[in-house]
Amino acid sequence: MTDTDTRPVVSTAHVTTDRPGRYAKQLVSHMGRKTQAAWDPETGKGTIEFADGAVLATLTDRADSLDIEITAPADSVERFEGVVGRHLVRFGSRDELVCTWTRSDGSPGTEQRHTGDEG
Repeated sequence: MTDTDTRPVVSTAHVTTDRPGRYAKQLVSHMGRKTQAAWDPETGKGTIEFADGAVLATLTDRADSLDIEITAPADSVERFEGVVGRHLVRFGSRDELVCTWTRSDGSPGTEQRHTGDEG
């Protein structure tokens, strides 16, 4: 038995908002200060690479939502759900965004929402 589980897991979140492109662009721009990130406003798609490419977040601007998909090792997927979700919820605190994750391996995902305690 090993302490780490590196099998890839896909975790998805469907974040309802009437400004998905704005939030995606803001998230990509912010994360891009520390990691590889790109946003294409023409296609409404973007990516953020974490951990030297071992973790990939894909963002898609839909008419009424921002869809996010994270592919990460099972032992770190919760961490990256939190990183992406917390930033997005903080950026969208006025719109009270909620980021609820669903994982492909059947394990429970996390949820991030504005609590009013953020500064």
